[in-house]
Amino acid sequence: MTTLVAGDVSPGLLGFVVVALIGVALYILIKSMNKQMTKIQVPRAADIDDKKAE
Repeated sequence: MTTLVAGDVSPGLLGFVVVALIGVALYILIKSMNKQMTKIQVPRAADIDDKKAE
């Protein structure tokens, strides 16, 4: 039977690649979200009051 010591096991290259890909995907998603958020036009309170007055 083989006994593993705490320092013998590491995530290795595959673990690094997976974490790096998740980080890149997160960066791209945040950039896309910010781009979409700038397209949203929130009406101001004065604009709402003008529409109610009409």
